[in-house]
Amino acid sequence: MSGAPGIATRRAGLRWMSLFTLAWLAIWTVQLTPVQLLLPLQLDTPEDDWIRGVVSSGIVLGVGGLAGVVAGPLAGAISDRARAGAHRRRPWALGGVALTAACLVLTGFAEGPWAVGAGWVGVSIGVAVSSAAFTALIADQLPTTQRGAASAAVGSSQAVGIVLGVGLVVLLGLGIVAGYLLLAGIIAVVGIAAALLLPDPPSTEALRPQRIGRPRLASLRDRDFAWMLSGRLVTNIGNALGTALLLFFLLHGLGQESTTAQDNLLLLIVVYTVFVVIASVITGIISDRTGERRRLAVAATVVQAASGVVIVALPTFEMTMIAAALMGVGYGTFSTVGLAFAADLLPDEQDHARDLGIVNVTAALGQLIGPVLGAGLVALAGGFWLVFLAAAVLSLVGGALTAAARPRALSA
Repeated sequence: MSGAPGIATRRAGLRWMSLFTLAWLAIWTVQLTPVQLLLPLQLDTPEDDWIRGVVSSGIVLGVGGLAGVVAGPLAGAISDRARAGAHRRRPWALGGVALTAACLVLTGFAEGPWAVGAGWVGVSIGVAVSSAAFTALIADQLPTTQRGAASAAVGSSQAVGIVLGVGLVVLLGLGIVAGYLLLAGIIAVVGIAAALLLPDPPSTEALRPQRIGRPRLASLRDRDFAWMLSGRLVTNIGNALGTALLLFFLLHGLGQESTTAQDNLLLLIVVYTVFVVIASVITGIISDRTGERRRLAVAATVVQAASGVVIVALPTFEMTMIAAALMGVGYGTFSTVGLAFAADLLPDEQDHARDLGIVNVTAALGQLIGPVLGAGLVALAGGFWLVFLAAAVLSLVGGALTAAARPRALSA
């Protein structure tokens, strides 16, 4: 290999991209299906006290997300420091996958907010650890001209994973326990296979971070990296506000019956997914060819904000469908281009996993703050209009913060 230090120049082939995509498809499926469907069903309360169920769900997701926020960067930092001759990413990918599968089973059999929350903390830690390991492969093994494509695989897999998981549970008529068992099987089989088959060259002394004269977490002192992180965090909070409480919105905001709400949730997710995939693929390719990652990411936040405005203006199921399409375009573009932009801004090639773990944390932190904030806004307003309004405002703020990060000239 040649080129700038720490930047790969050999292009990855179809096999690498396929395995990488399958790994992320499994991760997103087992993480987001409970968030969108299984956890709300477990924690929902009677109609006369439905706000308590919303608050319980928000707290469980928030605590689980907080655990992932700590675990992801920590696992990434330790994997960066693997001794010479040892694999850096594979052990953490395998360990995270195994922990996720085990805790999904425990969560499925849990009853009550405390037990469900404990199980979900384990799932969140496992997902964060495996995500840190797989995300590091983008910076470890791909040239800058393929990072947009790999990020598109991550972004589009997120949307497809929701459809796959919710679709299987709803269409097969699975109960809560059976749904969790299915998810545990998916991550165990696909996650372990991807971790074993994706390349993970042994570490060398040159790759290990050297701390002499260099402060810890020096990347956070990098102006552009810090602006990018803050924009990613706020935009993800906006996305979580617009998506995490959808089942509750259908049940208690639009007054739909449980079976109808589950079917309509699946329909909304399908619409969202189609537009996420289209936007991810197209903008990933465009960003690789033009290098215009920042502008595309900022434009995406405006589209995402429009989805919240649509629901606030006319809260009907038909307008919610339109909002789902807009959210798909906005978030599909932002998640893809924003991740590639983050990889371009990495300050130190010796800390890829740690710094990309921090990048993942901003997304995870946004997804944990969103439900907690949303639950509070629902309790405050006694409805959902304030949730979607806040989603729109925060999306625009996230775009402004992202715009403050200056792109860097990188070698291809």
